[in-house]
Amino acid sequence: MAILVVLLCLLIIATPILAILAFVRVQRLAQQLQAARLQDLIARVYSVEQQLSQLAKSVQTLGGSQAGPPSESVAPTLQVRPPPTPVQTTPQAPTSPSPAASTTIAPARGSILPASLTAGPRLDPPSTRANVASADLEGLIAGRWLNRIGILALIVAVSFFLKYAFDNNWIGPSGRVAIGTLLGAAMLPWSHWLLGKGYSYFSEGIAALGQATLLLSVWAGCRYYSLFGTDVGLAGMVVITVVMAAIALGRDSQRIALLSLLGGFLTPILLSSGKDEQVALFTYLLILGSGLLIIGARRDWQLLAPLAFIFTQIYFWGWYASFYQPAKLERTIIFATLIFLLYCALPVLRTVRFTSLDEVGLFIVPLNSLAYLGAAYAMLWPEYRWPLTLLVLALSAGHIVLARLVPQPKSGEWPVTRQLFAGLALTFVTVAIPIRLDGKWITLALALEGAIVIHTGYRALMPALRGAGFLLLAIAALRVIALPLPAQPAFLNERFGTYLGVIVSMGIALFAARQHISAANQPQTGTVGLLGVAINFYALLALSLEFWDYFGQTTSRGLATGFAQHLALSLLWTVYASILILVGMKRQSPPLRWQALVLFGLVVIKVFVYDSSYLQRFYRILSFLVLGLVLLIVSFLYQSKASRERTSS
Repeated sequence: MAILVVLLCLLIIATPILAILAFVRVQRLAQQLQAARLQDLIARVYSVEQQLSQLAKSVQTLGGSQAGPPSESVAPTLQVRPPPTPVQTTPQAPTSPSPAASTTIAPARGSILPASLTAGPRLDPPSTRANVASADLEGLIAGRWLNRIGILALIVAVSFFLKYAFDNNWIGPSGRVAIGTLLGAAMLPWSHWLLGKGYSYFSEGIAALGQATLLLSVWAGCRYYSLFGTDVGLAGMVVITVVMAAIALGRDSQRIALLSLLGGFLTPILLSSGKDEQVALFTYLLILGSGLLIIGARRDWQLLAPLAFIFTQIYFWGWYASFYQPAKLERTIIFATLIFLLYCALPVLRTVRFTSLDEVGLFIVPLNSLAYLGAAYAMLWPEYRWPLTLLVLALSAGHIVLARLVPQPKSGEWPVTRQLFAGLALTFVTVAIPIRLDGKWITLALALEGAIVIHTGYRALMPALRGAGFLLLAIAALRVIALPLPAQPAFLNERFGTYLGVIVSMGIALFAARQHISAANQPQTGTVGLLGVAINFYALLALSLEFWDYFGQTTSRGLATGFAQHLALSLLWTVYASILILVGMKRQSPPLRWQALVLFGLVVIKVFVYDSSYLQRFYRILSFLVLGLVLLIVSFLYQSKASRERTSS
């Protein structure tokens, strides 16, 4: 009884399929017969026209020999009339003779010639173009949409019938799985046969239906009916995925490759037992990803890599959220590193080979690196700060090496690939600083990193890298002002040392900028002036803070604390401005002289507004005396400079 039911099911399923095959076969035979008749008719008409052309040439030659050499070139025009009227030739003299006109034969009216013999472009009338567009739309609807709808209808019909048979227990579990497996397996060669007949879209739809049927059958046998174990189910689904990948390569079809990818990544979900099977899961994902990436590289199918990467990350973080424990740290780190290297390999090889990344590589490279950094941070922070720091620094070093391995771009091309790798290296170094350091060390590390990046950006002629370095330097400069640090003892404390480190880093950046400008023989830019102003500002600020704190302490001499502090600031600013004036004149640097004049202006305002009102008589006298003497000296220097310039001119 069971055998009869199975045969009945196969008959019901096969009947519409055979009907479709018969209909397709009849239509194809009719088209072939019609095409053969049309080709035969065209060949016959073309042969007749060739004979008429030869006859016209003979008549033209005979007429020319009897009449003597004509005064003008004659172009005969061949006219074909319906039988029984014979063919006549009428020579006509053209209005503008040309050497080629004497041998030109006008085709007969109503003639059918091959396209290669028709002179001039063929312009279809608007009605013909409208008919072609209508035919294209009709082909799209009938050839593709109805194909998908028909496949869906067949799936629904078979599903309803099988459900009805299963509900009435006509077919047992083994028979159900066997029917699904046989149907799915039969659809794959049928799909190949349809492809040979020219039905590519219909063939791919049948292949997709076969893969889905096979996967569901294996899942039902493994999980729903428990007919065989997980290892058998996994092996079966792997075989299905490999077969679909081979079909995709054989047919050069990216759509079938995508179906293989989806089937491969559905396998862990279909066979999941709800238990922690980390080794089996991640090993399977690595093997599947390797195969799909190799296939994508051989056929240049760009959709496989990003989809495989996304699915792999979904599985990794899904497992991490459900099963990760600190005891599994080493094994998980190893698998995360292997996944990172897998999806980093092909973009890197393409970069070294073709000097640039494609759109897919620009998508995968940064996301892959950041995903790996996120996984390492989630597992190692904060218990393992040193290993995490070393890992991040290793990532940075690796991206620096990749940036150096990328060949130089052609003239006029933007080195986007090199800048991407350099930017990632800079990002990882910047992230490593707060992971391992804290407080003043973060500020110093950011300042030094910014100076190094600026210097490297100038040497490598990479404006984006220089911009990142200036950003890091600006962050360090803001941190040193906002960060509260110990200020004792004077000039030998953490605050002054941090300021000094930021100032030295700014000096390195200024030196690199001047070297670049000198090598390029360019005028100084605003960057150089801005760095010079920043250095003087932070140097004066650091000295002012130290003087203020030092003279703010209670001394044994009994001096008034507040008065001593303000007097010290006035004297410091006056001396600093004087030094700037002298250096600016010696180096003939207008920016330095202008900074000195601005600082003198601040000192004048402070002395005349604040010191004269609030300082005691002794401090007020000393403040005005020093300021007056210095201003007289500065004025004398400027007048001497102007006199020398007039004399020399």
